[in-house]
Amino acid sequence: MELNFRAIDEATPGERWRAHFGRVWPGYHEWFLKDGTRARPSYLACEAALERHLPELVPIWRRLCDLAGGGDVAARCLSLWCPPPFFAACSQAVSGGVLVRNYDYAASLCEAVLWKTCWLRPVLAMGDCLWGALDGINDAGLTASLSFGGRQEVGEGFGIPLLVRYLLECCTTVPECRAVLQRVPVHMSYNLTLLDAHGDFVTAYLAPHRAPVLRAWPCATNHQGKVEWPTHAEVTGTVEREAFLADRLADPTEDTERLVDRFAEPPLFWRGYARGWGTLYTSVYRPAERRMELRWPDERWRVGFSDFVERSHTVRYPL
Repeated sequence: MELNFRAIDEATPGERWRAHFGRVWPGYHEWFLKDGTRARPSYLACEAALERHLPELVPIWRRLCDLAGGGDVAARCLSLWCPPPFFAACSQAVSGGVLVRNYDYAASLCEAVLWKTCWLRPVLAMGDCLWGALDGINDAGLTASLSFGGRQEVGEGFGIPLLVRYLLECCTTVPECRAVLQRVPVHMSYNLTLLDAHGDFVTAYLAPHRAPVLRAWPCATNHQGKVEWPTHAEVTGTVEREAFLADRLADPTEDTERLVDRFAEPPLFWRGYARGWGTLYTSVYRPAERRMELRWPDERWRVGFSDFVERSHTVRYPL
């Protein structure tokens, strides 16, 4: 299995985004309508949800809808309001003013684009769900990363990549993020780890039908304190990965760079590609420097806002 990662610089949504949409839309269209068009909220319901919860993003959403051709289904999908369920794995940790994460997913479903944008403010982010973010950093040094929270329940709310995008576009510090997380609903259980340029961090356990749990805890895998989906926990090793991270973070002899390097090793680095998912990339965020890295076993990209270079790299995942 091969995946071509690309770095794209497009300040405002335009032809680069339109071309990307054209490449990935067939898969998203099939996913969005897999339960039928009536299973998803109407255009008016999606518009109302965005205007109520994420009003700053509404002009961008409208622009993207136009670029996508102005269709009803695309607009509803782009809202990410009550989308179909989706699951991933992932590990993430904060140490010494650095946020590091592994993104574990199916290679065939990864957009594989690092975007440099300036929609509401400058942002570097790994894209997902057409305009959301898996992880990223903004020009204020706020960094964010998501992982699946380990519950199957689905409720009324947004897909988590759009919430990550919203935080990066609209917030500058972890306290500001805390306020947002208390008011914006999510449709499934996800964990967010956030770190800002002042060194403040939080891990948020988000879920439908539950109040957010915000912890000064420096790591997250794929459960929220306790295991609620035993089969998923066993397959992904979420308990073992979190225990491993907690032990390393508590070890006074473990420096930050050694911890970062461990994300390229078991048990954090997963090679289950033949079973449908594995570690696709490692990202390392350094908010005090406003810089980030993307890492693969054979390549590293080190980028910032002032020296971002468009490029591509093909990764081969063994089956």
